Amino acid sequence: MVTSAHEGMHRIFQERPEILAPVFGVLGVPLSAKATVDAVTTDVTEARPLERRIDTVLRIGPSDGEDFLLAVEAQSGKVEGKEWSWAYYIGYLQAKYELPVLLLVVCQNRATAKWAAGPFDCGTRGWTALRTYPLVAGPDNLPVITDARTVAKNLPLAVLSALAHARRREGDAILEAIGTALQELLETDPATAKYFFDFLEVTLGKTPAGKKWKAIMSTFVSYFPGRGTVRETAYLEGKADGEAKGEAKGILLVLEVRGIPVPDRVRERITTCTDLSRMDAWLERSRTVERAEDLFADETSPEQA
Repeated sequence: MVTSAHEGMHRIFQERPEILAPVFGVLGVPLSAKATVDAVTTDVTEARPLERRIDTVLRIGPSDGEDFLLAVEAQSGKVEGKEWSWAYYIGYLQAKYELPVLLLVVCQNRATAKWAAGPFDCGTRGWTALRTYPLVAGPDNLPVITDARTVAKNLPLAVLSALAHARRREGDAILEAIGTALQELLETDPATAKYFFDFLEVTLGKTPAGKKWKAIMSTFVSYFPGRGTVRETAYLEGKADGEAKGEAKGILLVLEVRGIPVPDRVRERITTCTDLSRMDAWLERSRTVERAEDLFADETSPEQA
């Protein structure tokens, strides 16, 4: 099942590519901080009905060497046969783009990270035809960042650290440090602060770490007067002239963070709705739907909005 946490753990690499250099540093893989990063299609389907889709694929253009592709997979647990899908992804991408390929697996627990590290062999009778070595980022190698000044220097890495350690005791301290850093960032770069406030709320969801994050947000009463919900973040930009508009911004932002395309007709239906109870339901669904149209699954016509 695809969850908000799953989405966030790989989409942060697309939306905040500055995270790549420090993460590669943690993994011992050299990468210039000036490298260019471009998203690549994640569909690697060759024939129906078998469908394959990588979580995130990036084309990296380092300043000190050849371009390569980075496939990023978020993994919450061991999945039987997943390692062979990874081998397929690497082979397919290399054949299609004629570029070297690295696979990065991001995990939230040690057991999954230990399994994901492999190596995974394909062969028989004493001969190995293929061996897959994923790079793995998880609780054992992503740093526990609990100092607000350190967070401010490398905010995307701190946020990824919060996701990786969300189920551990250190998670609360990381979130508190991020909250302090973001409160200061609101003064100089409200758009970035708003992004990470929302990103963590969406990806942590209703987990214990998510409840902790909501509690932290509720202390910022001067910025989030109603306890730090997605709706209230619209006030940061000074553009919320009504609760409905603020709610619409929240719904669209959640879909954007999760990488869900929003057709014009859906966007119009969201932004023109004035029924707050209906929009509250849409906001809750936006965390889990696979298509924007699924927000309205129990409604018969746009006019009802």
